[in-house]
Amino acid sequence: MQRSLKKGFTLIELLIVVVIIGILAAVAIPKFSNTKQRASRAAGLADMRNLSTSQEGFFADSSRYAGIADTGNAAGRMNFTPSNGNTALTLVASTTGWSATVNIPAGQRCGVYHGSAAIPTGMPATTPSGTAVCW
Repeated sequence: MQRSLKKGFTLIELLIVVVIIGILAAVAIPKFSNTKQRASRAAGLADMRNLSTSQEGFFADSSRYAGIADTGNAAGRMNFTPSNGNTALTLVASTTGWSATVNIPAGQRCGVYHGSAAIPTGMPATTPSGTAVCW
C-alpha cells in the first residue's frame, strides 16, 4: 500500500520566507535612497564642471563670460542645459569672472565660481575658484 504524499509548503515555511524578504527589504531600501541622493549630487557636480568647460569655450570665442541670457541653442549662445531633475540654474557673469548654482533634488544646491566673481550664497567660503561643490 502506498502512502499519498501531500505536495506544497506549510504555512510556517511561507511565513518564514515572508519575514526574511521583509528583513532584506528593510536593509536595502535605505541603501537605495542614499545611492539616489549620491547620484543627484554627482549629476549636479557634473553640471557645474560642464558649465565651467562651456564658459571657457564661450570666453575663447567672445572674450567675455556668458550670463544666463547667453544660454540656449540659438547661434552665438553657450549651449548648456542642466541635467534632468536639476533646476533653477543661476548664472552671474562679469568681465573678470562668473558664478553659477543649480538646485538638485532633496533640497540641495551645487555651485562653482571663477575669477573675481562673488562666491555663491551658501557655498563654503573656503572653496577655491573653479572647484564645484554641493551643499
